Amino acid sequence: VQLVESGGGLVQPGGSLRLSCLASGTIWTITVMGWYRQAPGKQRELVATITNGGTTHLTNSVKGRFTISRDNAKNTVYLQMNSVKPEDTAVYYCNAKRISGDDWGQGTQVTVSS
Repeated sequence: VQLVESGGGLVQPGGSLRLSCLASGTIWTITVMGWYRQAPGKQRELVATITNGGTTHLTNSVKGRFTISRDNAKNTVYLQMNSVKPEDTAVYYCNAKRISGDDWGQGTQVTVSS
């Protein structure tokens, strides 16, 4: 499975941004898709996941601000980021979980700064 992220950039605190992840290849083997992020000097952490059935999970630090969704017709998963904070600054990675392993996108930089 190939994953291509887009939508990152510079945003002011309190602003919004929407990330997209386009999946291609053997997409029927995917069970869960998600977004992770890695800030400078920190480990990669889970942000949000969505199952094939549409069940979502958000890490506590983004609940109430971020939303994960998917458009199966477009093979795309989205991360809507609202009320962003400087601590949301990181490289955001799209992830696809398959029975045989995980696939990752190349990452997209999100910088929250005034």
